[in-house]
Amino acid sequence: MSNSFERYQKRKLISSYFSVVLSIALVLFLLGMLGILILNTKKLADHFKEQVAVTVFLKDQAKDVEIKQLQQSLAMADYTKSAVFVSKDEAAEKHSKEIGENFMDFLGYNPLQNSIDVHLKAAYVHPDSLQNIAAGLTEKNYVDEVAYDQPLISLLNDNIKRISLWILIASGVFTLIAVLLINSSIRLSVYSNRFIIKTMQMVGATKAFIRKPFIWRNVKLGMVGATVSILAMSGVLYYADGRLPQLDILDDPVWLVVLFIGIFIISIVITTISTFIATQRFLNLRTDDLYY
Repeated sequence: MSNSFERYQKRKLISSYFSVVLSIALVLFLLGMLGILILNTKKLADHFKEQVAVTVFLKDQAKDVEIKQLQQSLAMADYTKSAVFVSKDEAAEKHSKEIGENFMDFLGYNPLQNSIDVHLKAAYVHPDSLQNIAAGLTEKNYVDEVAYDQPLISLLNDNIKRISLWILIASGVFTLIAVLLINSSIRLSVYSNRFIIKTMQMVGATKAFIRKPFIWRNVKLGMVGATVSILAMSGVLYYADGRLPQLDILDDPVWLVVLFIGIFIISIVITTISTFIATQRFLNLRTDDLYY
């Protein structure tokens, strides 16, 4: 009979530990993924900005030497990520594929112009910067026009600012939720031992002596939960990097290590504070109140 009761108690204890570890791991995993999103928000924003192309249209009388010099100077400019020359024949072929027919057969000539497609670095994809760059290029007598989608760029910058603000707000709210959820799990764990806490107190144990094993146990459970969440995050990051290599998610390991250490520290701090508060609550209760 006593062996069956001991096995039941052991299973109950293991189940309690497992639920605490699982809840901590899930919360820290979601919190860590939010942290990764925050760290990569700028990278994602830069990636989308650098997809915007500025097209420099050249006059038909532009000489090959002038075109090559312009392309080289653009490629070497501080604001340029890439500069690719597109001949009028290449542009016509691409346009024909897009519309599904050869428009030159209908017109009898190629109305398109030679051009250079310039992709700017993210820091320069801003209306004011683009206006200055376009003004400098149009001063050249062999440049006909500099074209870019100004409404799209303005909308892109506005949306990035708006999204960044909401991500910051969401991270603050979710951090608070994470603390409350972990605190709730630990309070339930301590609640199941409330009679043990009160018994130890009645036989003369000090509050610090009673709190110590509970704090240490939950800190260990928190560290296990943090380890599980870090392993899960590493798997997700590895998968995401394989599917989206252009984002270079794993190319900045220092920040990832800092984030993982931060998750570990957060688990220790939250479990310590939550356990202290929970045990202190039951230490201050009267014996009769333990039944409610």
